Amino acid sequence: MTEPIISVQDISIRFHRSRRHRSLRDLLFKGESGVRAGEFWGLRHISFDVQPGEAIGVVGRNGQGKSTLLKTIAGVLIPDEGRVNVNGGVAPLIEITGGFVGDLTVRDNIYLAAGLHGMGKKQIAASFEEIVEFAEIEDFVDTPYKHLSSGMKVRVAFSVVSRLDEPIMLVDEVLAVGDRAFREKCFERIDEMLSQGRTLFMVSHSEANLTRFCTRGLYLREGTLVLDGPIQEVVDQYFSDSGDEAALRRRHERRMRRMRRLGLLNEEDEEEDDGDEDNLRTVV
Repeated sequence: MTEPIISVQDISIRFHRSRRHRSLRDLLFKGESGVRAGEFWGLRHISFDVQPGEAIGVVGRNGQGKSTLLKTIAGVLIPDEGRVNVNGGVAPLIEITGGFVGDLTVRDNIYLAAGLHGMGKKQIAASFEEIVEFAEIEDFVDTPYKHLSSGMKVRVAFSVVSRLDEPIMLVDEVLAVGDRAFREKCFERIDEMLSQGRTLFMVSHSEANLTRFCTRGLYLREGTLVLDGPIQEVVDQYFSDSGDEAALRRRHERRMRRMRRLGLLNEEDEEEDDGDEDNLRTVV
């Protein structure tokens, strides 16, 4: 059997309720239970293997450990217990606008972000026009990054990170913003990357997106892995556990309105999503 590209072996991660970082003393000295007063387990005893080319969707309510899991695979977080073996580079489409500098121009930020992700200067220069064209920001290349809208910032970040030639993609709700046409471009880019045999981890609140890209699902609840199986089976189990589907739909609509107030969604997008039968069930 092929060696797993990702192997997660009984990992646990703890957080403090008032702070997200831990001191050296905390790392070296733990109580018998592994947690101190005010701490909690963000992930607990998670284990699974991923074969090259698998596309995996991660579901669960907010705060159940989905993003924590992706950050652990990306190497951003280090498990307090267990270990994660990742046999390949990672293209992290998680919090992708982080690391961009507001006072720098879009041009400078493209070079900075791509360089931080391991691209050489010549490689960035060769890809620059394609990055700008995909992001549809030709008229804003020399504009300070801080003056871009939230949707434009996501366009730039996605265009840069999706150019990385890495075998593993981590996608965490980054496609919930922006207009519908650009989201479809992003979906096509992900399809293209999957056709190249890359491995995908996707966290999404949309059942349609999960079932479009993924064949396998992981269901997290209270930081533990409660189900690992075919994506439709996992999504169905999640909805079954979540209760009344109509109530879930109402919560999704409230979430869409909040995103619109924050400027992360325009009115056209909200109307399109509310009328899309494929999105009738939305993971919240």
